[in-house]
Amino acid sequence: MSCARTIAKSALAITVLIGAMAFQPECSGAQEVIEDPPESFDIGLSSSTIGITSEFNGEDLTIFGALDNADARIQRQQRYDIVIALFGPREPIVVREKDRFFGIWINRESATIPAAPATYSLASTRPLRDITSRATRERLSLGISTLRLDGTLPRLGEPRPLLRPRQKFAEALREIKTGRGLYSETIGGVQFLGPSLFRAELRLPADLPIGQHIARAYLFREGKVIRHTSRTLTVVKVGFQAQIDAFASNYGLIFGFVAVLVAIVTGWLGRIIFKRD
Repeated sequence: MSCARTIAKSALAITVLIGAMAFQPECSGAQEVIEDPPESFDIGLSSSTIGITSEFNGEDLTIFGALDNADARIQRQQRYDIVIALFGPREPIVVREKDRFFGIWINRESATIPAAPATYSLASTRPLRDITSRATRERLSLGISTLRLDGTLPRLGEPRPLLRPRQKFAEALREIKTGRGLYSETIGGVQFLGPSLFRAELRLPADLPIGQHIARAYLFREGKVIRHTSRTLTVVKVGFQAQIDAFASNYGLIFGFVAVLVAIVTGWLGRIIFKRD
């Protein structure tokens, strides 16, 4: 009996040891943030508010920042990296797949992307694959190919995205947005101006949507995230166009009546002017 009990205890100990070994990599993979690093950094936007007019054709947003208490050895080895991403307002988007049927294009499958950013701009010191792992890029939405489209906020230490839309529709959406200039990446867009100061340039597209845009900056040391910060960019309509939008929102019925009246008068004047005898 004592021999059987000894064998049972040994088997139980081996099982617990194997379970602990299997669980350890997942836990260590989730802890990529260095606890209480000595370095600190912050960023500032060249403008916290951008006004959109009818002549707006896109512009560059400059982001300045400072890195303090940096390790001199790591600086000499150029092992500090900074990645800055600007996320536009999120919105659900329906992506449809079309196919030719007897010479006619028809809709086949479709999928709803829960909360895709309307725009996305990224700048980094080096190529993202040289800065950190793909798993980290997926967690933090760094890069167009690893951009989260589920609406959840990036969290340091989260093991993986909570929800993945169907892959082919997500890839199609990324391609469409990139082709229209709404999603962009600038490798080398973040440059150190000295031991502590850095600067980044982000291109804002002409179709910049109004609303709150979030700029998130991440500081990497030898491939690991040690600090992160964020700033808000507000995009609003200004000028005569903004007044029309405000009037249409506040007085919808009157605006509709005026629009119909203007259309009737314009059509009548056009008929009088171009009338032939």
